[in-house]
Amino acid sequence: MHLIPELLLSTAYLPPIEYMALIAHSKNVIIEKEESYPKQTYRTRCRIMTANGILNLTIPVQKPNGNNTKTKDIIVLNNDRWFINHWRAICSAYSGSPFFLYYKDDIEPFFTGKDDSLIILNTKLLNVLKELIGLDYDINYSDSFIIPDNNNFDFRYSISPKNESNPVIFEHYTQVFSNKFSFTPNLSILDLLFNLGPETKGYLDNVWNSVMK
Repeated sequence: MHLIPELLLSTAYLPPIEYMALIAHSKNVIIEKEESYPKQTYRTRCRIMTANGILNLTIPVQKPNGNNTKTKDIIVLNNDRWFINHWRAICSAYSGSPFFLYYKDDIEPFFTGKDDSLIILNTKLLNVLKELIGLDYDINYSDSFIIPDNNNFDFRYSISPKNESNPVIFEHYTQVFSNKFSFTPNLSILDLLFNLGPETKGYLDNVWNSVMK
């Protein structure tokens, strides 16, 4: 299968499925850390499905240098104890999923408030997801801001919660609250992992085929 030689992404908190599908088919992943940090993106936000519908989980952060703060310098505000609320929400949402108990012990240790760097926390989570799903790629960081050009493999800004016209095709799978809500695509990778378990990688293959059409 053809692999993307070099993929350019933003950092992301428990990324959406589309993000992970791209990573799953990349030899080298470059995470942009030298950009001026933008608000209201997947850098600090993930979406999960709960008994009450979609819930956005957002990490509270501080910008030490105001609007000129680079992503690499964003500080996680652990004093807010956000990680407790996030983990409780994840448990409530997915305790009834087929593979929650199988994976929870690998993910729970990251919800302790030990990391105060956003990009380090996100990368640690990305690495554990890599192992659980069975992916093989290298992660590197940008040394300087990479100016957008016409690079077909630059997804730093196109994968966004603000992008509602996503042309990617996501096959339906059974979600925890499918008896209450219609299928919701492109949630956090946790939704896919807890519901499909070992079949997650195969699902990402199908999404990748749609992205690259």
